[in-house]
Amino acid sequence: MGIGKKIMTWARIKSPWILHFNTGSCNGCDIEIVAALTPRFDVERFGVILKGTPRHADVLVCSGPVTRQIRERLIRIYAQMPAPKFVIAVGTCACSGGVFEGCYNVMGGIDTVIPVSAYIPGCPVNPQAIIDGVVKLVGSLEEGKSA
Repeated sequence: MGIGKKIMTWARIKSPWILHFNTGSCNGCDIEIVAALTPRFDVERFGVILKGTPRHADVLVCSGPVTRQIRERLIRIYAQMPAPKFVIAVGTCACSGGVFEGCYNVMGGIDTVIPVSAYIPGCPVNPQAIIDGVVKLVGSLEEGKSA
């Protein structure tokens, strides 16, 4: 591994920038994701910063099942992220389609459209589980398990 790649990996581990994207959820998991980003849970102590554009994000945090309407937009947002990029599926709907599985307009979980690095199940997921998932993803980067 070259020195440039080591520096990039170190920076991603110390400060993963995330982008939150709702692919069709009921907003239960969205509320919990926003709660995890508040000063009460203080994810900035892990260097996690919410970004407004995929071009500046390392981690895409998705909630909800993939609907036919959002499928192309999700692929486009994933393509706009710089490599290496990671995806976290938050909630049962994002992991597998949840209660919306089998509906005429739902294609399933996030992994039916883009690769997922970490799954955080729950309906809704609590903020501690989201933080735990992000920290475990960062830990796996540190160990070189994924990237």
